[in-house]
Amino acid sequence: MKYEIVVGLEVHAELNTKTKIYCGCKNSFGSMVNSNCCPICTGMPGTLPTLNKSVVDYAVRMGYALHCSINNICKMDRKNYFYPDLPKAYQISQFDIPLCENGYIDAIVDEEGHTKRIGVTRIHIEEDAGKLIHSDDFAGSLVDFNRCGVPLIEIVSEPDMRSSAEAKAYLDTIKATLQYLGISDCKMQEGSIRCDVNVSVRPEGATEFGTRVEMKNVNSFSATVRAIEYEAARQIEILENGGEIHQEPRRWDDIAGKNILLRSKEDAQDYRYFPEPDLKTIYVEESRLEELKASIPELPNDKLLRLMKQYKLPYFDANLMAENPDKADYFEAVAALGKCQPKNISNWLLGDITRIINEKNLILADTKLSAEKLADMLAMIETGEISTTAGKTVLEEIMERDVDPAQV
Repeated sequence: MKYEIVVGLEVHAELNTKTKIYCGCKNSFGSMVNSNCCPICTGMPGTLPTLNKSVVDYAVRMGYALHCSINNICKMDRKNYFYPDLPKAYQISQFDIPLCENGYIDAIVDEEGHTKRIGVTRIHIEEDAGKLIHSDDFAGSLVDFNRCGVPLIEIVSEPDMRSSAEAKAYLDTIKATLQYLGISDCKMQEGSIRCDVNVSVRPEGATEFGTRVEMKNVNSFSATVRAIEYEAARQIEILENGGEIHQEPRRWDDIAGKNILLRSKEDAQDYRYFPEPDLKTIYVEESRLEELKASIPELPNDKLLRLMKQYKLPYFDANLMAENPDKADYFEAVAALGKCQPKNISNWLLGDITRIINEKNLILADTKLSAEKLADMLAMIETGEISTTAGKTVLEEIMERDVDPAQV
């Protein structure tokens, strides 16, 4: 029997606010263990949280970027569970009324620029837990509470993805959007963005979903691809042998290339949600919503598709520039002068210019290379006044010195 894979993702992104979500502690990675924490974020009795306004603003901007409707009147809820790195034994999150819901992403799924629309169920705000540190040097585990109270948004997709490749395209779009908005650094090696992966399989042509299995805290996009493919194969093998799939959370071990059962089935009722009594209702004024909506820049996928259409660039070139807004802006500034071909601009910008700034650990703004200088140099190459080889020498000079290409 042939099977169809069904994937849904829950992406957790840490927001780069200056302070934590419910207290004034510094929101910073890499500090000395347990140095960025206080009685509030470590859950001491008698303390009271205060919601960070910037967290709400950041989440609303992400909601608009993902075409969500915004619930400008909502609340926070307590999600109750015990784990050693959660000192309050509950997490302040959102349950039935998320800040943002009913959105979508048009993920680019091939080099021709075709897109797949993937629904976004909700975006809600919550606090991160601490971090357990395991070592063979001592019996048991230690806890670093610096991450407790770091603000998160959780972006929950609809089960609209049908392959690991579509899931990767969705995650790439989420990451690029967060970076364009400037609300998360998305450093996966620091845990700034991670996801829970829900996978089920069903016979091709079936309309009902199979039983889903959730893999917790997968911390890289390539690991997500491997986790989806492994879990789909595991479920198909069970079904082919007459077995039954159980709803359960599992942990993905990327080194071993397999997942491991964590605990038995869990549902919302297991967390005993109830409204957070220590925080007021969230109310965002309509005028503030308009300001936040107006602050959304052109987003990465929109930019990529426009670069392909407007300048006839191949997907590879347009994608690299969409990933780096500074390069994309510079490319368009040179193209707007009308002195040279867009593909030549792209070739030099993504080739020799990128090589030089990488070797010298610079950014474009650190060099003397104005849009006018590059346009003039490329025009000289296109008209045959200088060769491409000579152009490489000219480029080095005009990037370092305030001099015109013709002088060089």
